[in-house]
Amino acid sequence: MKPTVLTGILLAAGRGRRFDPVGQRNKLLQQLPGGEPVVVASARRLLACVSRVVAVVRPEDGGVHAALRALGCEVTVCPDADTGMGASLAHAIRQSLPTEGWLVALGDMPFVTESTLAALRDAVQAGAGIAVPVHGGRRGNPVAFDACHCDALLAMHGDQGARRLLQAYPVLEIAVSDPGILRDIDTPSDLPE
Repeated sequence: MKPTVLTGILLAAGRGRRFDPVGQRNKLLQQLPGGEPVVVASARRLLACVSRVVAVVRPEDGGVHAALRALGCEVTVCPDADTGMGASLAHAIRQSLPTEGWLVALGDMPFVTESTLAALRDAVQAGAGIAVPVHGGRRGNPVAFDACHCDALLAMHGDQGARRLLQAYPVLEIAVSDPGILRDIDTPSDLPE
């Protein structure tokens, strides 16, 4: 039997208001130690685990679009990105069709390991409808979905993202030794020195 082929979804359409309330500095373009922008590190890890990544960005993204396209991501602009993560997720899912499932990662989470991404991908390929990573008893991101959840994902809106699906359907929890699933860049102090 042919394994399920998942498409990577990279959510990179947020405003990052907690990082910079006045909107002068895009947190996704801030450099990590070694000089790589946050969103590029996130995308690179996702691209290492799936052959296709659809990245969703907002209008006036300050260069995120160009950085992701240069890596080989398919980049799509979500005109409704300001209404919340749910709108961005539904937009990206729509743009990714047809596919057999998704590995949904966040552009501001560059510390997730490739082994965690691969474990989530493999869980859906083995038959899980939804797979989430767990570290220290806490669920984190990214999350993998089988295509059976397509209609529910396309119906996402507002700022809840897929949280409602994780409450309504069975979820396979994958224990990982990866604190990166709980670590995002929300404020300047979250950037490593």
